[in-house]
Amino acid sequence: MNLKKMKINLIWEELANDSSIKKGLLLRRYSGTVLPNVFIALKQPEKVLCIAASLSENTNINISPFDRLQEIGLELFPDYVQKGKTILLIKLINIQHKDIFSVLCEDLIESIKSESKEKELVRALLNRFEIWKSLFSRLNSQGLSLEEQRGLFGELYFLRKFIQYHTDFQHVLNSWVGPSGEVRDFQMKNWALEVKTTHGNNHQKVQISNERQLDNTHLEKLFLFHLSLEKVQENGESLNQIIKSINNILALDGIALMRFRAKLYEAGYFEHQADLYNETGYFIRQDAFYLIRDNFPRIQEKEISRGVGDVKYSIILSYCKDYKVSEYSVFENLTIS
Repeated sequence: MNLKKMKINLIWEELANDSSIKKGLLLRRYSGTVLPNVFIALKQPEKVLCIAASLSENTNINISPFDRLQEIGLELFPDYVQKGKTILLIKLINIQHKDIFSVLCEDLIESIKSESKEKELVRALLNRFEIWKSLFSRLNSQGLSLEEQRGLFGELYFLRKFIQYHTDFQHVLNSWVGPSGEVRDFQMKNWALEVKTTHGNNHQKVQISNERQLDNTHLEKLFLFHLSLEKVQENGESLNQIIKSINNILALDGIALMRFRAKLYEAGYFEHQADLYNETGYFIRQDAFYLIRDNFPRIQEKEISRGVGDVKYSIILSYCKDYKVSEYSVFENLTIS
């Protein structure tokens, strides 16, 4: 994923060349259009890359759950420039992960740039840091499992279709919530869509992981997208190839491309592990959309007796033919603005 040098990296370089402070914290605003007091920061003399927020000293912030992390860290200390303020610092401990940290910081700034309420800002920062903590812990893993690879391929296959129908790439990417662990893979406003990928002999049976996944309560439209794959070695379309094709579509929208990279990281896909996914490719046996309505075979939350939890079940798609809908009708219903 070749991107021109991101703005945040340029600011860190400028701060590193600033000789006015030998010890302490150098702060620089990312942009005048960002509402909250969020800064790009460099901690001297160690040249630790950081992102910082200046907050009211009366704000209750508990960072103790994030002690003793190895890759990234949190610090909290008085703001010596602005009276009555506290600095919340998110710092990169392991410089080997600079590229990932910079993408995540840019994405964070983009997501909070219009936030005017300090309480909501703190919640967003700590929630995002919790996600990052989990993400960085996976950097030394052996990569995505075969099941995770297929699941990610399915979500990307749908995402590519989506950005070909709707050119507001940033809003489309905002609807991709699967990497964040949401109940359904895509959701925005009054609609949601769940992607199910199957392979081998069970290509007509999909697994539903909880009672809310196909529950359309509070939704105007809920769709199921089924993708049946055939796995092949060194043929078909690989995970790396589908990612490259989406990069090419997003190439002229820097914010969307950065958001896409951040989503891939959340999903557990890292560039330094890309070689793991070169040999496995997929052919599409079939794909189909279903509108979840009326008597579609499913279990809904309201049907679950008290005390029953962790509901998982499977659906035989041959019994769902009456609920099939066209690709065109699906995308006409997926409002993104």
